[in-house]
Amino acid sequence: MVQQPRQSGRQSGLNRIARPLAALMLVASVPLATSAMAGVDNSTRVELGRFMQAFQEVKANYVEPVSDNQLIEGAIQGMLASLDPHSGYLNTADFAQLRTTTDGEYGGLGLSVTLEDGAVKVVAPMDDTPAARAGIKAGDFITHIDGQLIVGFSLDEAVEKMRGAAGTPIRMTVVRPGREEPLQLTLTREVIIVRPVTWEVQNGIGILRLSSFSENAARDMAAGIAGITRQLGHRPTGYILDLRSNPGGLLDEAVAVSDLFLTDGEIVSQRGRRTNDVERFNAHAGDATGGLPIIVLIDAGSASASEIVAGALQDQHRAVIMGETSFGKGSVQTVLPLSETTALRLTTARYFTPSGRSVQEGGISPDIRVPQLSDPDYRNRPIVREADLRRHLVNERGVDNRTLQQDDTADPRFQQTAQQLEAAGISDFQMHYALETMARLARDRMAAGRAPRAVPAPRRGQ
Repeated sequence: MVQQPRQSGRQSGLNRIARPLAALMLVASVPLATSAMAGVDNSTRVELGRFMQAFQEVKANYVEPVSDNQLIEGAIQGMLASLDPHSGYLNTADFAQLRTTTDGEYGGLGLSVTLEDGAVKVVAPMDDTPAARAGIKAGDFITHIDGQLIVGFSLDEAVEKMRGAAGTPIRMTVVRPGREEPLQLTLTREVIIVRPVTWEVQNGIGILRLSSFSENAARDMAAGIAGITRQLGHRPTGYILDLRSNPGGLLDEAVAVSDLFLTDGEIVSQRGRRTNDVERFNAHAGDATGGLPIIVLIDAGSASASEIVAGALQDQHRAVIMGETSFGKGSVQTVLPLSETTALRLTTARYFTPSGRSVQEGGISPDIRVPQLSDPDYRNRPIVREADLRRHLVNERGVDNRTLQQDDTADPRFQQTAQQLEAAGISDFQMHYALETMARLARDRMAAGRAPRAVPAPRRGQ
């Protein structure tokens, strides 16, 4: 989840007022600052000296000439990569890609990927994209692009190879655990327009699909809620909010989407390294759905901002969470520009749900676990979560990893095969189950609303 630097109008005014004071404080604090820097130098001089020695040796003796810029960028990349899987250095190309992704449009395949032991692993394909139509699935490994082995590439390098001009072909070798032969796929890049929200109505129930938390996701979600009401001519029976395979996005959008379904209370808090570095985000009055029932669908591809929304609605008892345990990314990344074209993507905080729990490593556990029975490979496909990534942040409160394992206990409700479901016309079992559950909730509500009011029996002698 990315948090971009924000500045309110009130803050801007304070900055204008404080500017002269800041100048005076700067002059007055020069001796103090110099003393502090001397303290830092004393504690880090040896390590900086070691770095400079390595820099000079490489500069002087590497088999080919290398520029200062190349060595410094490589050092910064290595420093950030050693911290956690989500921190990194954004060079000119990476920074531009980040902006286009969060703005909602780029040329590529529509894949969310991560690194595992130097290999590119698919977290989730986006709906209606070249990757999804080619049949690429979560847990697949991409080993070659256009015949070139990409094992050992950085994540940014691999993503850059996958992106490109719309209409250009790309050949990919995909290794799927459980299958002997790799898949050889040829895809055509498209302009991936991240339309974060799509909606439809089935059996009087509003379905809201949120694929990413890019710019204006909350605005589009509100428009989807209004569109459902317009199509029906009245409020729906309830809403199903589909966050499956949603890799996250902007923190502000996660807060705003949550706020659409809540009237008060905390949505999420983020806590930095220092004890007093805590920021809380609260809901405002007004529920866009009018308090109607909500089911939220999640799976192992629901990460970060998706987990904020699911966690807030679960803790506030506003929705039933259904599906599979989510990814488990409970950290916030802030983009810190170094120049107009480069930046750091740095993990600066952990986030916590309203009840104070961290989803880091453990994820959001659904209230009702529903496997995706319509996927014939769901039992055998390996699932990648935050806890599987190297150098992931450890949940400070501990996580029992046994809860993250596949539950092989047979559930009598979930015994149908993918072939049986296909024959019955069910292509998405989790959505089918959510629709049936919502219909049952509606019937129960109607029955409760129509039940005659109890009248106390008359007492003898009265």
